[in-house]
Amino acid sequence: MTKMKEAASEFLALKRIAVTGVSRTPQGHGGNIVYQRLRDRGYEVFAVNPNADSVEGDECFQDLKSIPGGVEAVVIGTRPAIAEETMRECADLGIEHVWMHRAFGEGSVSDAATGYGRDHGIKVIDGGCPCMFEPTADPGHKMIRFVSTLTGKVPRQV
Repeated sequence: MTKMKEAASEFLALKRIAVTGVSRTPQGHGGNIVYQRLRDRGYEVFAVNPNADSVEGDECFQDLKSIPGGVEAVVIGTRPAIAEETMRECADLGIEHVWMHRAFGEGSVSDAATGYGRDHGIKVIDGGCPCMFEPTADPGHKMIRFVSTLTGKVPRQV
């Protein structure tokens, strides 16, 4: 097992990241917040939503395999029921780093997706949010990380 902070640092050291579940209506949607933050911090970030051609003023891709040149990592920001399908696509494409977003409620975390990913050699972060860790963190997300770690929404180890 790896400490969460180390896993987050390794994930955020990658620069080509897809975010699934980015919505056409961005207000308060976790996937959109992650997408915007990564883009604003200089990452080469790709929005994935099978029901949109563009989001946040950028091109949106129907699935991970449609992203030209592929990606190094994926943030899953969809319902947990879709997370396992996304994890399978990651395994098929050789993507080795996946973060299932969760700050409140169940988020995108799926035990089946976590198990499948780990069984296929993927480094899975099953909870929390990339915006909670440096270099993408802000004071609000750091506070949410503190509380979410206490309540088990952010794992201590992955």
